[in-house]
Amino acid sequence: MADTEEWGKPVERKGRLTVVLALATLIAAFGSSFQYGYNVSVVNSPSQFMQQFYNTTYTERYHSPMEENILTLLWSISVSMFPLGGFFGSLMVAPLANKLGSTLCIRGGLASSVHVFPSAGLSSTVVPMYLGEIAPKNLRGALCIVPELFITFGILCAQVLGLRNILGNSTGWTLMLGLTGIPAAIQLLLLPFFPESPRYMLIQNGDEQKTTKALQRLRGWDDVDSELLEMRQEDQSEKAEGHLSVFSLLAQRSLRWQLISIVVMMMGQQLSGVNAIYYYADIIYSSAGVRESDIQYVTVGTGAVNVFMSVIAVFIVEASGRRLLLLCGFGICCGASVLLTVALNLQETVTWMPYVSIASVIIYIIGHGMGPSPIPPVVGTEMFRQTARPAAFMVAGSVHWLSNFVVGLIFPFLERGLGPYSFIIFAVICLVTLIYIWLVVPETKEKTFLEVFQMFAKSNKVELNLGDGDLPPKGLKESPEDALKATPF
Repeated sequence: MADTEEWGKPVERKGRLTVVLALATLIAAFGSSFQYGYNVSVVNSPSQFMQQFYNTTYTERYHSPMEENILTLLWSISVSMFPLGGFFGSLMVAPLANKLGSTLCIRGGLASSVHVFPSAGLSSTVVPMYLGEIAPKNLRGALCIVPELFITFGILCAQVLGLRNILGNSTGWTLMLGLTGIPAAIQLLLLPFFPESPRYMLIQNGDEQKTTKALQRLRGWDDVDSELLEMRQEDQSEKAEGHLSVFSLLAQRSLRWQLISIVVMMMGQQLSGVNAIYYYADIIYSSAGVRESDIQYVTVGTGAVNVFMSVIAVFIVEASGRRLLLLCGFGICCGASVLLTVALNLQETVTWMPYVSIASVIIYIIGHGMGPSPIPPVVGTEMFRQTARPAAFMVAGSVHWLSNFVVGLIFPFLERGLGPYSFIIFAVICLVTLIYIWLVVPETKEKTFLEVFQMFAKSNKVELNLGDGDLPPKGLKESPEDALKATPF
């Protein structure tokens, strides 16, 4: 709602967290993101029982035990099937999101999520995009981090259920794997009661009446002219370029550095080693000298730290900004990986080094939870305008899941081959990502999508073309300041 008008133009006021906006955020994030986190961590605790199952089945059929290398390969393939399915699911994001919209796309993915891993790639990629589109710009960062909060909560729930006296045993692990369908069913029932993305309805469907009603429900006030004006400007700007497919996005000069940036951030997020910790926590802590009886409790403790850092990130992202959190997060992860490497090398000669190893992992989790985990999807939402966003998230989601798959597949062999030096590779990746962000990625806090596009225009060597979008709606006068802003930069 506009509090005042200057030169006839509505003055925007900061958005608030209404009940509808809060519930839409929580329900959209719960079913998909909780599932993602749960599935990432659920395979760690029952790993020995699953491998025993493989070995027993092989022995009964071939009357000899399975070779260790084959068993390791089979286990790593089992772990990496979830991110591989997510990769194929992410390939469906652009066509389905453009055709169905965000909420229908999420619901379509959830309808099959109990049985098919690709649904995780579809729904988890669309959720941050949906939240970024329904949130006011002053709350966009905090709301887009909520999916990461549910991811960490899903990880923690899987770790708690994986305790030996709960479900992480020879009889309970199959039930543990099957519980993932419950959050999907809850979200599938509740999500239809919440509005579609207003930007999708206006820019891609051209339905201003439904857009206005959706905005009024989400914002909690009737006068939404200022946001409608900004959406019209974005619409006019995109009409000059046309709606983008994935192939046209890759060739679009005006989006070159945005696309490179989201790919680098997603690769850095996944190749930094965080999923190696979640998938193979027991192996890592065993290598670090932690007693076998204590490993499960250390794992739950690090999961709790991860949830705590995600909660903190929700509250500080709008105050500190995206760029600072990314730089600090990747820097901490780099230092923690080096410290873990040193601790692993000295654990045979220094009795207290296992505690340093545990501390290194906790520091790493703190750093990753601060920036690399939650922030890349937020920045990715803000760097692309409406019709380019589904294609951009399809590319980003594909990179995310493919990198996740690579870590899940090769880390057991990496750990066996390099031993304590395996985390040095992750340290180098964190450092390279940090340098790139420092040199290229701008701060996007509280910027409109057009303002972020303009920030990249100089690097891309293009001019922002708003067409008629820089003119105010009919019946409103243009201020002298607006006339100056309409001049191409």
